[in-house]
Amino acid sequence: MINLRAFAVCLTFLLLFSAAFGQGTATGAAGSSAGSGRYLPLSSVKEGMRGTAWTVFRGTEPEAFNVEILGVLPGGVGPKQDLIIGRLSGGQAERTAVFAGMSGSPVYIDGKLVGAISYSFPFAKEPICGITPIEQMISIFEQKVDLEGRTKTGPRAFSFSELSASASPVEMPKLASSGLASGMSPNSALMAVAGQSFQRIATPVTFTGFSQQTLDIFGPRLLEAGLLPVAAAGGSAPITPLKKATEKTLVGGTSVSMQLTRGDYSINAAGTVTFRDGEKIYAFGHPFLSLGTSDLPMSESHVVTVVPNLNNSFKIAVPDAMVGAMTQDRATGVYGSLGQAPKMVPVKLNVRTSRGLSETIEIEVARDDFLTPLLVNMSIYNTIIARERSLGDTMVELSGEIKIKGRESIKLNRRFAGGNATQLAAAAVASPVQVLMQSDFDDLAIAGIVIDLASVDGSRTGVLQRISVDRTQAAAGETVEVQAYARTQSGQIFVQRIPVKIPSDTPAGPLSIIVGDGSAIQKNAASQQFVPADLSDLIRNINNVRLSDRLYVQTSRTTKGAIIGSSELPNLPPSVLATLNNERTAGGIKPVVQTIVSETEVPPAEFLISGHQAIAIEVIK
Repeated sequence: MINLRAFAVCLTFLLLFSAAFGQGTATGAAGSSAGSGRYLPLSSVKEGMRGTAWTVFRGTEPEAFNVEILGVLPGGVGPKQDLIIGRLSGGQAERTAVFAGMSGSPVYIDGKLVGAISYSFPFAKEPICGITPIEQMISIFEQKVDLEGRTKTGPRAFSFSELSASASPVEMPKLASSGLASGMSPNSALMAVAGQSFQRIATPVTFTGFSQQTLDIFGPRLLEAGLLPVAAAGGSAPITPLKKATEKTLVGGTSVSMQLTRGDYSINAAGTVTFRDGEKIYAFGHPFLSLGTSDLPMSESHVVTVVPNLNNSFKIAVPDAMVGAMTQDRATGVYGSLGQAPKMVPVKLNVRTSRGLSETIEIEVARDDFLTPLLVNMSIYNTIIARERSLGDTMVELSGEIKIKGRESIKLNRRFAGGNATQLAAAAVASPVQVLMQSDFDDLAIAGIVIDLASVDGSRTGVLQRISVDRTQAAAGETVEVQAYARTQSGQIFVQRIPVKIPSDTPAGPLSIIVGDGSAIQKNAASQQFVPADLSDLIRNINNVRLSDRLYVQTSRTTKGAIIGSSELPNLPPSVLATLNNERTAGGIKPVVQTIVSETEVPPAEFLISGHQAIAIEVIK
């Protein structure tokens, strides 16, 4: 009987040890369920408890280290978002402390999942961390959400200068500051207490194919979102089909990568899986980019190494096969689904350098209102500067199309010159992409972007100084020759002869002839912005926008008309004007007294001419 009792005690011990070890390893977490007592409720977490955490320091296998619970901070990161405070020790954590990429590392106490390591103190002398309770990670994703897209707000007003992207490189919206280093602006008066508040553990982002100059320009925007650019280090992420998941795929403690770009250029954000429940993946323990509903490639990854750093230790991870999609990005973590392929935007860049070399870059970028324009902007900018001079004047020629499923394509044919030609060329593609993504039309689906890029050293630009006509009187239907005089950078006078046909239905009287580049013409136009009626209307306006790299010739006369939407209605009969200006209606129209009779786009010349000039002639019978 004693032997049987001893055997029962030993067996019980072995079962308990096996259960604890199984929950503390990646393999045991794979098939666990959150609803069957497999995790430790926050109410049971007490000061002094000791547990085990798992993360990958090298390769693909998670390694264990110790966690001591110091207490619980109610509302530590937000309303009803508590934070468990812990201290790390043992294993490789002694060498790395809390590092970028550790976000999501699961913590177990007595074989039960407690939560994910997700926050830290900047500049802390001890490896103190914040742990997001697993209850709060799971509960936020149990709420029903529309996985197909965010709540639509309807189309907004777009300015024509925004569509042309001719004034300056496209500006991307700033995300909430993550406090990557100090948690506040360097100019803040609170810098005196820097490091005295918990901050999200930074997410390391590895780049392949991107130059350091590109990272220097776009890095600050990534830092504002809590993304830590790990220079141009990391492995490429080829465009491969979805890999079927197994029982060992993305289990607790393993490394996971969210791919923002894959192909010839790769951008991958690395973190750690907290918990897998069937096909459901929970990770990070804090927001990634606060995207809400998202659709990003989710891949297995292996860690090259963790780099100890006095400022912020980080891991370098290489993405492996894509196994699913990250579909939600919220306050207490990210959520993904295995076996679900994300929708990406294919981008093809055909490059011809000033030395006559040709090359093709093929990538896929994440489809998101904020990310897609930024990633397109980065990719095109990097493609140009990696193959051409980055200092001094240059000229960039750009042509191609943005393909839209079931709709007319957006045609691109632009030239840019000067010291910021590269930025403007990249923005010329990113800006219409941003307008499309933010238009909130349900039927929008970008099928692909194909761009031809060519650049030459030097800058062929000039300023329009004056114009002249071969005669000051002409009958309707006749052609007047306009001579446009432009002075180039070298002081040379460039003359362009432009035939202008007077419309046959033009009444007798004064007629103005205006010559100017697209930006100048648009600046003086009566219509400066519009609200698209539908997606086709938006595409039509983008394709018809006046461009800054060529001249336009307008003829105009004083008359009575109106602007409705983005359309000018010249020379309206008095009865129509009376109806539009009825006292019982208001808004929707704008009266004009200077009406455009005709407008012609002048074929691009050898030089990029900027400026605006006008001259008057008399139309005779």
